[in-house]
Amino acid sequence: MNSIVWRIEHFDEVDSTNSWVAQKANEGAPEGLVAFADFQSAGRGRLERTWESSRGSSLLCSILLRPDLSPDQLQLVVACVALAARAAIVRLSGVRPALKWPNDLIVGDAKLAGLLAEIVLVDERLAVVVGIGVNLTNEGPGNVLTTNVRNESGVTISAPALLDILLDELEPRRVRLDSAEGRVQLREEYVRALATLGQRVRVEQRSGALVGTATSIDDMGQLVLDVDGDEIAFSVGDVVHVRPDDGSRT
Repeated sequence: MNSIVWRIEHFDEVDSTNSWVAQKANEGAPEGLVAFADFQSAGRGRLERTWESSRGSSLLCSILLRPDLSPDQLQLVVACVALAARAAIVRLSGVRPALKWPNDLIVGDAKLAGLLAEIVLVDERLAVVVGIGVNLTNEGPGNVLTTNVRNESGVTISAPALLDILLDELEPRRVRLDSAEGRVQLREEYVRALATLGQRVRVEQRSGALVGTATSIDDMGQLVLDVDGDEIAFSVGDVVHVRPDDGSRT
């Protein structure tokens, strides 16, 4: 693929950067469109949960990508952006978060960032809108264990600076999505960054929950769970890290 031309639209306030980019994708916007907001009035996480952040305290953005992949490979696109965000945070603050499948960056047990990927299909062309919220100084809601870059590093970084480095880190990873060899490299980097593998976890879905040991990530980015000797692959689901010693969860 040719070098991506990033086109950043900055909003003082928007309902949801993902919704705005998805609309533009439906209208045929090319890959590389980025919506960046100081505040979201209706920010969303997985399963239509709200994403709350005070004005200017987080990086809130959504990125339009058009990889030549099937919808079943969506998690590889999420991994691509999550790894770029992780690398950018390391470069600017020294904080090295781990990844939690499918869509979080964590420090210890605390959530530092979350991603939300949505597929847009127009005339059978796949577009993926990947939204990310990174807590820079935001304390987060009281009912969720969260942290932020400033608390972890003592460094205050600006959202525009983090976005600039994130896009710089994203471009070479995005290229890897275009070839089988590149996707293998991306998966290997993803596996190294994941805190979920080897953990006893509970995967929560609308149809119920299963508990097992997370053993691997398959070629499509799905989480493979050993449940009483049976290997089951999950493409979606909320993951809870279960601690056998005290029954706590993250």
